Amino acid sequence: MSSVKVAITIDSGTLERVDGLVARKVYPNRSRAIQSAVAEKLARMERGRLASECAKLDPKFEKALAEEGLGQEFDTWPAY
Repeated sequence: MSSVKVAITIDSGTLERVDGLVARKVYPNRSRAIQSAVAEKLARMERGRLASECAKLDPKFEKALAEEGLGQEFDTWPAY
């Protein structure tokens, strides 16, 4: 995936923490540290959205839907 250069504004305390990670060689540079943090935050937000959508599902209905058709004879199913 190609990278694109962007400019951001960040408070000095947060930048000091990022620089600390770079100084301890957790990340090779500020860009990698910030890129990792943004990617992790986006992934967490996506998992949260998935969890909230799953919470809206009716477990009884979903189970019935999943089991629909399981009453058929298993010997009529194709071999894999």
